[in-house]
Amino acid sequence: MTSTQTTPLRYLKGHGTENDFVIVPDAENEIDLPPALVARLCDRRAGLGGDGVLHVVRSAAHPEARAMADEAEWFMDYRNADGSVAEMCGNGVRVFARYLEHAGHVTAGEIAVATRGGVKRVHLDKNGSVTVSMGRAVLPEAGVTVAVDGRSWPARNVNMGNPHAVAFVEDLAHAGTLYDEPPYEPASVYPEGVNIEFVADRGPRHVAMRVHERGAAETRSCGTGACAVAVATARRDGTDPAATGTPVTYTVDVLGGTLVITEHPDGEIEMTGPAVIVGEGTLEPSWLAAG
Repeated sequence: MTSTQTTPLRYLKGHGTENDFVIVPDAENEIDLPPALVARLCDRRAGLGGDGVLHVVRSAAHPEARAMADEAEWFMDYRNADGSVAEMCGNGVRVFARYLEHAGHVTAGEIAVATRGGVKRVHLDKNGSVTVSMGRAVLPEAGVTVAVDGRSWPARNVNMGNPHAVAFVEDLAHAGTLYDEPPYEPASVYPEGVNIEFVADRGPRHVAMRVHERGAAETRSCGTGACAVAVATARRDGTDPAATGTPVTYTVDVLGGTLVITEHPDGEIEMTGPAVIVGEGTLEPSWLAAG
């Protein structure tokens, strides 16, 4: 890899239900993105601002993705806003796919994207929405209790390739500011941290959520979180498709918009929502070197 601090860095900005990302095209995996640089890029005052970085690399050029190259040409090397590496990002996959279309690498229709959470199947609709096959949820038995401002709730453990704790609340305001990660016990259930969702009912098969994302604080949306919420809500409501034999769809309102989540009897989960490329530009070496 070559350092980004000696040459201009091309970037794009995109979002999915206002979960926003800095996109760094790097087909041959030649750009070094250390955690400190990722954090600077995502800084909303001194950088470009974002909930994370989508590093766009050909699967064959990245050691973590080479085994998936036969299935998916492109690898989403996702980084959280604090620079840490993440397994998956549902909104990020949609924006990643939209970028591939924007850049002319793919056309509308079915594509595959390699992630640390496995290969994800994506459908780019001509109307602008993007549907991602998110795989199956894993429901570990161990859960936690989440506490905010003297209130506490049991939280359902749902893994969507990354860990989630889903708590049902009467009012989303009970989640507090979400500037800091809400405390949870026992901490040993999530040794590498967790995304925490607070969920309130809005109507039949319709919920709203707020989320504290691991490594990014509260975000406007979380795709894997919305999937985890739909799965946890289906179990709470007795609509588990594996038990009923019928697909179930939940509308999940996030701060930045709405996602539609469908779980099928075989456990496969699909997420549909918007993905937008906002613009693109170049960062000068002087800014990069200043860090």
